[in-house]
Amino acid sequence: MLCSCSKERSEPPQQVRESAPAQSPAPRPDDRKVLAVFGDSIAAGFGLDPGQSFPDDLQKKLDAQGYPWRVVNLGISGDTTEGGVSRMDSAVSLKPGIVVVELGGNDGLRGLPLEVTSKNLETMIETFQSAGARVVLAGMTLPPNYGPDYIHRFEKIYKDLAEKYKVTLIPFVLSDIVTPDLRYIQRDGIHPTADGAEIVSGTVFRAVKPLLNGPAGHPAPRAVR
Repeated sequence: MLCSCSKERSEPPQQVRESAPAQSPAPRPDDRKVLAVFGDSIAAGFGLDPGQSFPDDLQKKLDAQGYPWRVVNLGISGDTTEGGVSRMDSAVSLKPGIVVVELGGNDGLRGLPLEVTSKNLETMIETFQSAGARVVLAGMTLPPNYGPDYIHRFEKIYKDLAEKYKVTLIPFVLSDIVTPDLRYIQRDGIHPTADGAEIVSGTVFRAVKPLLNGPAGHPAPRAVR
């Protein structure tokens, strides 16, 4: 009896063939052209939920109209033009076709030397153009307490560089949301709300749209109102 039981227990179980796990198809490479937004907290979406920044909404506008472009948000809150210069290599490595340069506001708010701000923006424009990108320069202004002379010279930086390097200029990237309706601006008086960011994306979209299907090279300077 013991032998019999032992023999029955020693019989190998039936082998069960396990099917090989199904392999997920490899993700298709995103071969869309890159539109980089190289900016500060305005681009980063400071104070907003994920997906509410103006670059996020710009992507939606491009998709809705069938443009094969991928928006890469390179906005860093608090960044200055000096910080922008220090991280240009990572932006250039993306091989962007268009770069929206949205920097300088923090320089002005900190009262940094205008000559330094101008030189840093100039370095960015030259570097991106040399890498084959078309540049859109998104300008900024300052609160009235900085004085009309300083504000005028600050705004002139963007105008002069746009003319010198023949790039598209947005004189003031927040121009379309500076209204008595405060729902477009957060309580800090600087950053757009989600509704405001959507409007800003429209301002930027109007600026980049003529470049989306354009030939390589640098278009004649123009200001976008």
